[in-house]
Amino acid sequence: LVRMQFLQILSRKPGSLEVLFQIPFCQKQFPYTCLSTSACVYSKKKKGNSYEQVDQEKYKNLVHSVTSYKTSTQAPETILEEDKLLYGPPGKHRPPIKAGTKTPKNWVPLINPSKRILPVSSDSNVPVKIGLQRAKMPSVTRILQETLSPQQVFYLERWKSKMIEELGKEGFEEYTKNLFLQGELFHSALESIFLSEEKAAKEQGEDDVVAGYLSSVAHVLDDISEVKALESAVHHETLQYLGLVDCVAKYRGRLCVIDWKTSEKPKPFLQNTYDNPLQVAAYIGAINHDANYDFQVCCGLVVVAYKNGSPAHPHFMDPHLCSQYWNKWLLRLEEYMDKN
Repeated sequence: LVRMQFLQILSRKPGSLEVLFQIPFCQKQFPYTCLSTSACVYSKKKKGNSYEQVDQEKYKNLVHSVTSYKTSTQAPETILEEDKLLYGPPGKHRPPIKAGTKTPKNWVPLINPSKRILPVSSDSNVPVKIGLQRAKMPSVTRILQETLSPQQVFYLERWKSKMIEELGKEGFEEYTKNLFLQGELFHSALESIFLSEEKAAKEQGEDDVVAGYLSSVAHVLDDISEVKALESAVHHETLQYLGLVDCVAKYRGRLCVIDWKTSEKPKPFLQNTYDNPLQVAAYIGAINHDANYDFQVCCGLVVVAYKNGSPAHPHFMDPHLCSQYWNKWLLRLEEYMDKN
């Protein structure tokens, strides 16, 4: 019965019986499994390719482009041209220009090309310390305070209102006074350390509120050497502004203007320090254009110390970053000059 079904299936295709009887069918018997497999194969109709029914000659190019199409990671130039034709040139859809990309009108280089660097003297190991004189020139701190952005003013006023609500007006005044005092004591302790008065600074730190701050910056102090200036006044002879630099020293072998800051909240990133990088850039430019200093600086360092003694965050500013903040500082300076 199985052989009869198999022959009936083969007879449906023209020429199948011819091929079959060319082989001595009766001499060898096919196993049952072989006949069953063959029956399953030939019972399914082969699906035809729809493209075979297309007039190949008439639509040769179209068929070839469809069957040989491959995706590309790059858009062809024709698509860009079509987009330009439909939606207009890209210039009409430019993103808004950020304020930081503006160019200062009165641009002065950060590095002074005409400054003469004097040879190293025998007493060069003594840090420069110039007192801040009263002058008509505005300070860096004042310029930054009077040119705060509306957003900065909003957050500052909101913080102030919140603190007054919690502490009261007198309590808030006492709080800010203590913060200022702690900052002064912290800077004095650091100055004592850099002037090789470690013992005095240690005794001061043990019984004082600055103990936590000194413990916080201990790992940073290990990377500082060759202190050149401490709590020293600087002024920019061309742009006519002044300031008081915390420290100028080498940090990991690179000469930097170092600004020591205290904070109750962690500030792990440079952007968390608000206008401090602009302040450092302003001091760098002032030193480089101040005849009282026989060296130039191209790097900066903002160190954020914590009262609870947790490791301070040192934020290093390389020459490229300092140049960016220098341009921003020049814009703030121009804004101040326009207001005044």
